[in-house]
Amino acid sequence: MPTGLSFEDWERAGRQLSSLVNSSTWWLGDWLVYGKEHYTDRYQRGIRSAGLQYQTLRNYAWVSRRFAFERRRPALSFQHHAEVASLPVDEQETWLDRAEQNKWTTKQLRSAISLAREGEKPNDGREVEAKRQLSVPDSRVQCWHKAAQQAGTDLEHWMLTTLDNAAERILAEQR
Repeated sequence: MPTGLSFEDWERAGRQLSSLVNSSTWWLGDWLVYGKEHYTDRYQRGIRSAGLQYQTLRNYAWVSRRFAFERRRPALSFQHHAEVASLPVDEQETWLDRAEQNKWTTKQLRSAISLAREGEKPNDGREVEAKRQLSVPDSRVQCWHKAAQQAGTDLEHWMLTTLDNAAERILAEQR
């Protein structure tokens, strides 16, 4: 960074860097989808050359496949799209509309979806977080942080996804 950078220039640089990061996630996902479709025999070699964690790249490709270019919302981040990627298309659109209209962060979007699953109604969308506390030894939290980092996501998203998947699997076995 140049010395003597004004706050306004520093802030503008942050916005530009943020949009580059968001775009690059989509680009990597699209790159992987293309590679899988066109270079099946050399796909693994290609993704190793990217130098990123396999699971992270797999997540990028999965989200990119779920959202054709024309369905992507420029006002929302890749992570917003990832939050709703597992939902049916009409529900994806509904939640992305709400996130855009309410200017939700990904955390607020995730909380609103979670509340809806629990049958609760979020208020105006700004305070949609259900707070729960859990006492966990530091060693476990550190291990979970490492796993989330390797998966290319934040700890809370990793925990919710992991727990949701485990619950679904156990409930499916009981049917």
